[in-house]
Amino acid sequence: MKKIFEKHENLCCMLLIVLYVVINSYCRQNFGTTDYRSAITNTIFSVVLLALVISLKRVTFYGLTKVTDLKKYLYSIPLLLIVSVQLWNGFHINNTPSEILFHTITMINVGFLEEMIFRGFLFKMMAKDNLKSAIIVSAITFGMGHIVNLLNGASLIPTLMQICYATAIGYMLVIIFYKSKSLIPCIITHAVFNSLSIFSEGNKLMLYIVTVFIVVVSLSYAFYINRTIEE
Repeated sequence: MKKIFEKHENLCCMLLIVLYVVINSYCRQNFGTTDYRSAITNTIFSVVLLALVISLKRVTFYGLTKVTDLKKYLYSIPLLLIVSVQLWNGFHINNTPSEILFHTITMINVGFLEEMIFRGFLFKMMAKDNLKSAIIVSAITFGMGHIVNLLNGASLIPTLMQICYATAIGYMLVIIFYKSKSLIPCIITHAVFNSLSIFSEGNKLMLYIVTVFIVVVSLSYAFYINRTIEE
């Protein structure tokens, strides 16, 4: 397995991205995020991907290790600020306990899968040849990947806003991974942000405010890390 992957790493990474997008889109279109089938499907995908990483002996290489000095990273407070936007308009419970549970399980797995695929596999693969291109592509593909939400019934303006702030978040997260060598803060932030969405009720004005806030905080934090933390 390891020899095959290393020989065809580019192809394997592309197949992982396509497979994830197809499976996740199918689940969202047919089951939604609050259905047990989405939770089970994404959990299986996560287990298989983790098993692949272990078999490749790349657990540390792909960042499944803790950050060694949180103080240098401002104790991840900017990440907490970004996560908090989901509750700016109040805490609303409009779903059953089982729906909330399945949504949370699904989103935890989505956070793990997307970080591993876009920040782990894709970034690491490209960084060997060109670091700047790897950072840019990782951020842009993560942001543009949300365009599939249009196919899942999302409205145009909210989707464009999501692409905008997702690209900024993607850039920040890839910088965090590159500098800290840890994907754990990225996975946790991503999973919690998505999980809290079930309790969030926004409006058009709040959407614009949240988008601007996330973009500013994400880029500022990435700039701070780039300037203050040595490789």
